[in-house]
Amino acid sequence: MDNNLGDGLFAGYPGYVSDASGGGVGAYLLNRAKPHLPPWLGWAGTGLAGALGHWRWAESAAAGVGLTLASVALTGATWWAGKSTSQQRRLHSAVTVAAGSAWVTAACLAGPTAGPLDDLYLMGGPAVALSWNVRMTLRHNPEGAPADGDGGLLAKVGLARAQIGQAKVEPNRVTAPLALEPGEQTNDDVAKALARIASALDLPKSAVRYTPDPDSERRGDLVIVPEDMLAEVVEWEGPSNLGGSIAEPLVIGRYDDGAPLVIWLPGDPEEGRNSTHVLVAGGTGSGKGDTALNLLTEVLSRRDVILWFSDPKAFQDFAPVRPGLDWAAEGGTQTEVMVAAVQEAIPARTRWLGAHGYRQWVPAAAAQQTSKEHTCRTDGTACGCPGMPFLVAWFEEAANTLRALGDDAFTGIAQEARSAGISLIVSLQRPSYDQMSTSTRASLPSVIALGCDPRDEGFVLPDEVLAAGAHPGAWGNRRPGYCYVVSPGIPEDRYASPGRTRRFTHRAVPTLELLATWAQRNGATADPVTAGAARGVAGTAYTGRLAADSTPTPALRAVEEGDDDAMTHGTLLVDPEDADIDPEADLPGDEPGDDAPIFGQEQGHKPSPEEARRLFAQALEQFEREGRMVVGPKDFTDWCDAHNLSRSWVSLRLKEAAAEGRLEATSTTGRWRIVPTLMAA
Repeated sequence: MDNNLGDGLFAGYPGYVSDASGGGVGAYLLNRAKPHLPPWLGWAGTGLAGALGHWRWAESAAAGVGLTLASVALTGATWWAGKSTSQQRRLHSAVTVAAGSAWVTAACLAGPTAGPLDDLYLMGGPAVALSWNVRMTLRHNPEGAPADGDGGLLAKVGLARAQIGQAKVEPNRVTAPLALEPGEQTNDDVAKALARIASALDLPKSAVRYTPDPDSERRGDLVIVPEDMLAEVVEWEGPSNLGGSIAEPLVIGRYDDGAPLVIWLPGDPEEGRNSTHVLVAGGTGSGKGDTALNLLTEVLSRRDVILWFSDPKAFQDFAPVRPGLDWAAEGGTQTEVMVAAVQEAIPARTRWLGAHGYRQWVPAAAAQQTSKEHTCRTDGTACGCPGMPFLVAWFEEAANTLRALGDDAFTGIAQEARSAGISLIVSLQRPSYDQMSTSTRASLPSVIALGCDPRDEGFVLPDEVLAAGAHPGAWGNRRPGYCYVVSPGIPEDRYASPGRTRRFTHRAVPTLELLATWAQRNGATADPVTAGAARGVAGTAYTGRLAADSTPTPALRAVEEGDDDAMTHGTLLVDPEDADIDPEADLPGDEPGDDAPIFGQEQGHKPSPEEARRLFAQALEQFEREGRMVVGPKDFTDWCDAHNLSRSWVSLRLKEAAAEGRLEATSTTGRWRIVPTLMAA
């Protein structure tokens, strides 16, 4: 820790010895005596002033009047200047100045040795000097808070009567209890003074934090971190706990004092920690992608969790880990179907957990149910049901999804999913009220707040965390990866402590691909309840995680095996129907009908109403096979042209299909979700 900071803030504490002076006994004694010399220098200066004044003004009546007035004025000024200090210090200072100035006045007029003046000087002067030495020695009361152990720091920032207690000094972290003046100062005053404290210590504002005592409005802890240990970039080297449980902490970086930056997703009934949803927020260039990868790789490396992931940017940042996901959607209708699937999975999972005696998801729920305490059978015997892994539903770049589905698209999920063993992770740049409903934002108790516009700080962090010294707006996009984390399980005094996530470079790609392969082979697969709920909504759009040894598609197999017939490089690509054409042969001659007009003729056959309805049903089946589970009139444009039907006719048929149970209305007007055939009424 910086010695100047320690000497300035904590000099005078019992046991604190500055190493600023040189070695040796003499140097040590001189260093210890220095704080006690000023009163004695003042005593000597008073005697010298009296002797010189008598030599100058011994017989001057005017000098006597001037010296008397100066003595009174100096005493009054001392009393006025001490109004910001304690009453004892104010009175002590005024009495000392009054006694010294009175003696100087008498010595100047009558002489320093006249009458009792010399005895008063030799006895009273040392007594006054010693009183100040005693006061300095007793300044720190071992049974209470020190009265002035801040080296004048608090007086400079407007907290003169506050008292700093015994400081706890750790590597790169100083924590000092602070007691404010009763009835005069509150914790809000300290929060407003943090910038001035940082200025006095020549530190950034983020290095000074204040954690109020929840049981007092005038007490708290002042935390100072003098060195920014986050300036050094640390690259990601792999997950912290490969094969561990999702219930164990997820390490996503480090704090500014070197401590690990962790977060939990499931709750823990033993510790009283609730399950949580997470908001990842940060402006462009703030390192949101690397932060997401830190959290994503930690989730993917655990044995008892499945991950549904939506990314409208077509997995630009997450392509290496995509094979390890249980379900991947690229935005649009795919994400819309995923949202509906999560909504459908919530009651199904909640019923399963309740039937097996779980009030919330715990790691035991992910294993096969062989315990009599967690059985769905009425006879009390073990049911042997397959376990239910924890589910993480991740929506990257969620602003696109919110624009398409409405600002309350995640409200129901956020309010109900935690009891079903589901954690919702929403990532976007600006979680303002015009993008996300206040109900959804209130249901996301955890936040990873990266650099942002200063005007957006109130959208990402609670007011009490900002008051404690958090300031993500100071980073903007200049410090990628810097963040504040607020989440259950993290001590509240850590909320305002900045951290930094690890950076992902091209060197991390091979490790990410290995992690995806590990997840395919060793990660959890969806339980029948969750998979059934997903397929009941998404149909063939949900396939679950593919096994690592699954047979690749013909096109993929051709690429892997180097099949030159399937993928030819450097040659002309020819459509199959033109493969038998000889490019050297002469063109054929005129044929009958070549001169017949091709425009202005009668268009194709228009189907009858019964045939049109049959074709419409076939179109819905085709969409379902292709995994296009959300449709609207615009999806039938080519189909209408092919069958000579209008979009208004399709709109009517869509409403009829919804009434028959083949379709369900979505939150978007004119869009309908296909109910899989097996689920249709």
